Amino acid sequence: MKSINDIKNKRILFIATKNSDYLRITQELRILRENGNSVTEIISPKKSYPKRLLYVYRRLLTVKMSDYDMSFVGFAPQLVLPFFRRTLRKKPVIADFFISMYDTLCFDRKKFRPDSLPGKLLKKIDCRTLNLTDGAICDTKAHGRYFCEEFGYAPEKMGVLYLEADKSIYYPREAPQNSEFTVLYFGSVLPLQGVSVILEAIELLKNEKGLKFVFIGPLGKNNVRKGENITEYIDWLPQEKLAEKIAQADLCLAGHFDGSIMKAKRTIPGKAYIYSAMNKPMILGDNEAVRELYSESDEGIYFTEMGNPQKLAELILSIRDKRIK
Repeated sequence: MKSINDIKNKRILFIATKNSDYLRITQELRILRENGNSVTEIISPKKSYPKRLLYVYRRLLTVKMSDYDMSFVGFAPQLVLPFFRRTLRKKPVIADFFISMYDTLCFDRKKFRPDSLPGKLLKKIDCRTLNLTDGAICDTKAHGRYFCEEFGYAPEKMGVLYLEADKSIYYPREAPQNSEFTVLYFGSVLPLQGVSVILEAIELLKNEKGLKFVFIGPLGKNNVRKGENITEYIDWLPQEKLAEKIAQADLCLAGHFDGSIMKAKRTIPGKAYIYSAMNKPMILGDNEAVRELYSESDEGIYFTEMGNPQKLAELILSIRDKRIK
């Protein structure tokens, strides 16, 4: 799907091992339905990932590619294409290479060393998966360049599909006047998000009166910071409630703020799309990926040096002081 012409009026088989309400899946299905002739989905609603995977595998065993013009493999094509290449390669295949298993497990989450046997195997799987496609998409140009260089994929076969927020949930709304300047962050507390940088910034600002932090995510009690300002910690919220909390904030932290994980420098955080959809001021970690879509000349967009809690704290105070004048 490097361009709409790749799917125009095609009979498309869509395959994904992720749940059907996952933002990336709903985005892709909408585009395919709007531009293709027909879309047949192989997606499981089961909550268990192994059960979803087994469901997809069982369905693929009975697929007749003569009924389709092409296939589109969504989330984690590494778990589909190498195993069903003889079936799917009968027609053109496009894959969403949204996540590299090698990059994620060796550099992002550091589960394996890149030169270890598991690391080499993960890289081989990524390479093999890409080589089985006629085209691939990813989430940023920076990511696309990395994938092509690291896995030897032809740049002309790689396209970009930026994420979108669900605008039925995340949309501009009137916010109440806060007695404190409220700064919000939400996330799943993955390493590349740079939560430690946020916590250190909160620590630096803990005695700054008139400032409130709202942290939404599974942080754990041992990481809680306390001080003169009010800090609210929430483990989890459904999306509708999350949208309400975001609407109440004066400033939102998008990230990514980790300065050591290269993946953080090649991606645009998903929450940035949500904040944009709600017209909320936000702070982004400064990298080449976020500058593909955002600029400091844009209203309410601020950049900070990644990996530097002092700079983040200073920027928060600077924005607060300008906005309360």
